Amino acid sequence: MSDIKEPIHDVESGSRSPSIVSSNDEVVAHLGVKTAEATHKVYGKYSKWFLFVSLGLAAYIYSLDGTTTYNYLAFAVSSFGNHSLISSIQVAQAIIVAVGKPVIAKIADVGSRGSAYVVVWNNIHRLVVFYVVGYIVIASANNSKTIAGGIIIYAVGYTGLQLLTQIIIADITTLKWRGLVSALMSTPFIINAFVGSNIATNMLTGAGWRWGYGMFAILVPAALGPLIITLVWAEMKAKKLGLVPRTKSEGSIPKRVISFAEKLNVIGLLLLGTFVALILLPCTLSSNAKGGWNNPSMIAMIVVGVVVIPLFLLWDLKFAKFPVVPKRFLRNRTVVLAAVIGALDFISFYISYTYLYSFVIIVKPWPLLHATYFAQTQTVALTVFGITAGFLMRFTNRYKLILIIGLCIRLLGCGLMIHSRGANASDAEIVWSQLLQGIGGGFAAVATQTGAQAAAGHADVAMVTAVVLLTTEIGGAIGGAISGGIWTNLMPGKLAKYLSFLPEETRQELYGSIIYAATYERGTPIREGVISAYDEVMKIQCIVATVFAIFPLILAFFMPNWFLGDTQNAVEGVDLAGNPTEEPQELDKEVKA
Repeated sequence: MSDIKEPIHDVESGSRSPSIVSSNDEVVAHLGVKTAEATHKVYGKYSKWFLFVSLGLAAYIYSLDGTTTYNYLAFAVSSFGNHSLISSIQVAQAIIVAVGKPVIAKIADVGSRGSAYVVVWNNIHRLVVFYVVGYIVIASANNSKTIAGGIIIYAVGYTGLQLLTQIIIADITTLKWRGLVSALMSTPFIINAFVGSNIATNMLTGAGWRWGYGMFAILVPAALGPLIITLVWAEMKAKKLGLVPRTKSEGSIPKRVISFAEKLNVIGLLLLGTFVALILLPCTLSSNAKGGWNNPSMIAMIVVGVVVIPLFLLWDLKFAKFPVVPKRFLRNRTVVLAAVIGALDFISFYISYTYLYSFVIIVKPWPLLHATYFAQTQTVALTVFGITAGFLMRFTNRYKLILIIGLCIRLLGCGLMIHSRGANASDAEIVWSQLLQGIGGGFAAVATQTGAQAAAGHADVAMVTAVVLLTTEIGGAIGGAISGGIWTNLMPGKLAKYLSFLPEETRQELYGSIIYAATYERGTPIREGVISAYDEVMKIQCIVATVFAIFPLILAFFMPNWFLGDTQNAVEGVDLAGNPTEEPQELDKEVKA
């Protein structure tokens, strides 16, 4: 097999487009990929099932984390009178989650999938400390700044689990099964939407949000143990049988450290994270800063952030040996469109979702448990219809139509939210707005990721997945920043409009804490004034979110429509063990048909 693969037909256009696979001059030797291919030769029937069960356990703890801790943040920051900082914290978390993905992907490539999991989760003197310590810091926080710091620390471990699970699925599944298996990994979200909601409610009304965060410092390392053991066992057995090429470490320790840092492109990732943070965070912090946008710190952050952008581009395009986004990815239409669609979709999602839980707690006459159930509505729909999309892709061997339909439904849900967000709106209507967004999101998320992975050779699948998720998470950060900017700049004025009879100090307390706002009974002038203020601000957020939801739908029509068959990807024509198959010839037949 030659170093340069023959280009495969773009099945939609019928023309040949360059494969993402390139020569050895452009692609680093991926030991992790070779190890992943070799392990398929050592897995037996039972060991592979054990791998799937271990992945399921990891997915369960991941979903339990997501369905519980999301509900604690509003109460945690409100306990310190800083409810408006939710968006700032989530923007910072999204940035860490985003820039961490290329790092983890590169570790998985130059090392192995098992070692990357170990680095992220189970090596106690390395990065697993971030996850455990992050939640310990949050649980023991005495102010909102400490909570923010803990969430940023925890995000390093979180991003590793999220990405590596998808990479391993790409390693062990063929294209026609990948969307389904990927979606099935989210099945625990269906269970935990109810289990997690009850746990979160009992924590908030009992032990408190601190214990809600703290318990995961124990649960996560324990739950991931079986998966790490399985991956390391397969890797060791493959090496013992001589299926994995042995590599020798060359040079002194400092040289190896520098070489590893170059492969991770530490400078590029730092520049990327810096300019995104410096540009987005002022949008959520300005209203709380002295003098608002006239504060020199706000202006300085924006100016420095803008200056860093050309520095990042110059470094990544001219000097970095291993760019954050390799040039060959930028030439791949599927990868670029998948990344942009994901980013725009997340911008739309987070604009309306960042303060949604706080909104229903204040506006709706629901008990806390029902509000928590509602917060999981979109997650459940996304999971169920993500699985549905996986089944459809399995039997149609296509993904583009599913993506378009999903984005249409998601746009409909966003538009419905504009009308249904009012205090007097039908409960069924607001629930349906979330269900529709979840249905569309489930279709779109699975189709987008499968399409991007189909367009990548096995050596690139980890980095392609990372780049798409990196861009998507940055979109989430932008969405959170827009949401925070709208909330923090408009809410004080709306409270002043509807509660002009209250002193400024009281309005600030209502602005800073949903706990304090919820102490006033519905029907009282103060509570009704707060409801009206929340209603108007949420209306603006929903309108902006709907506008952003239009653009992913337009871009989806330009996505290629790769054939999803029995190969690892659609451009190389190899099976999971790296052996050539005849499948690419089917692509030619599809074009002529």
